[in-house]
Amino acid sequence: MCSVQATIDRPILPVRAGDQQLLIIRDGDRLVACERACPHEQADLALGRCAGGKLFCPRHFAWFDLRNGKVSAGWDVRALRLYEVTIRNREVAVLLPHARLP
Repeated sequence: MCSVQATIDRPILPVRAGDQQLLIIRDGDRLVACERACPHEQADLALGRCAGGKLFCPRHFAWFDLRNGKVSAGWDVRALRLYEVTIRNREVAVLLPHARLP
């Protein structure tokens, strides 16, 4: 997916996993993966900023908690989708859920 070093150079790093557009976010020593589009109006969260465990939307300045994806107070929008991250041989990998069959 990407190297650990790439996340140091760019703390909000856009990546592609299969057909999904994601972000790898460095929050201190922790790496988090999430969907790239804001669930409110699909703003590009890669243009936002991260501080104190929160990802801030560049369009409306709402923020998402990077522990659970919940949006800040006052916004009626679903939580940001977060994905599990693993590191193997200094490479970051995102574990995506399997697609459900109808």
